[in-house]
Amino acid sequence: MAATSRWIAGFRSALVDPAEQIRLVEPRGFADQTVRQVLHLAGGGEQLRIHLTNRYGPAPLTIGAAHIAVRKVGEEIVTETNVEVRFGGATEVIIPAGGDITSDAVELAVTAGTDLALSLYLPEETGLAPFAQIPSESAYVATGNHTAASSLPDAEEVTSRFYVTGIDVLTSTNTPLIVAFGDSWFEGVGSSHGANHRSVDVLNERLLEGWAVNQGISGNRLLTDEIGDHGLARFDRDVLGVPGVTHVLVNFGINDLILTGTAPAADLIAGFTALAQRTHAAGLPVYANTIGPFAGVIYPGLSTETGVPMRNEVNKWLRTTDVFDAVFDVALAVEDPSKPDYIRPDLDSGDGMHLNDAGARAMAETIDIPTLTR
Repeated sequence: MAATSRWIAGFRSALVDPAEQIRLVEPRGFADQTVRQVLHLAGGGEQLRIHLTNRYGPAPLTIGAAHIAVRKVGEEIVTETNVEVRFGGATEVIIPAGGDITSDAVELAVTAGTDLALSLYLPEETGLAPFAQIPSESAYVATGNHTAASSLPDAEEVTSRFYVTGIDVLTSTNTPLIVAFGDSWFEGVGSSHGANHRSVDVLNERLLEGWAVNQGISGNRLLTDEIGDHGLARFDRDVLGVPGVTHVLVNFGINDLILTGTAPAADLIAGFTALAQRTHAAGLPVYANTIGPFAGVIYPGLSTETGVPMRNEVNKWLRTTDVFDAVFDVALAVEDPSKPDYIRPDLDSGDGMHLNDAGARAMAETIDIPTLTR
């Protein structure tokens, strides 16, 4: 008997408040502009629906028009796939301040690995937009309503993502769905822009069935707010709130140890334990990565003197704990054998803190989820 069709996440993007004091990229707003964003699908289905947010907006947000299509190259789309997106049957919608909205079902069959182009027309002054700061993918901004245009030759190319938090796909398969929940080592900082070489993309190549969606936020901490709501605070929304989630994969710790203040090892261990307990209470298995090396970080103002020994202490606990269903030793896989607090030179993106494409692959190949990975 065929399984009943259901909506599950085919793409996710975790956004941050543009008003935060500490930012990696300058935020921006829009007025009388089309924003066309490239979204790389982890999974496919018979139809899709789109999630947009005005979560951090101080005023209502007007979406004047929206279209979605298969992306051809750059800002160009495959014209015959371009479909108008509606919200409660309407082509225009207002999202209240602090609110979220889900589109009507869109008749566009899609497959895993497809790049979609979502075009939003923002007719009124938006104020600063909630955004993913460094998603390793482009968006294109053009004046006026060009949501139905096949290309935007005069558009400005930008490297952040705005307003969109996810795409769900309708499928009749009982698909396992992993939520990769964490920081920049999931979001993809250091990997080649636009190439889909993030560690989560490589993990998807290795899965025997199902897929993983990416809920990484660059600079995100497990314990305290600084860049994005901290992991324990956003867990219900960004993990349990993802439709179809069956497994949880966690990568946190570097930012708790290297950004403002250094979390004591005992506090990080307590945070990881709470995260595991909350996941198990929801009936889901949860897996964690050890904390990667960062002693070679080159960014001014970041000190590793306290964080490095704390990392080693927490990793010692992670390697022996049974609070997770399994722990994958990413740190061991990417560290320099002669200087284990540093990333191996051939895996370093060049900043001493993030992985290049080869490093992201080494990270993903360390992850071995029972029955799902090759």
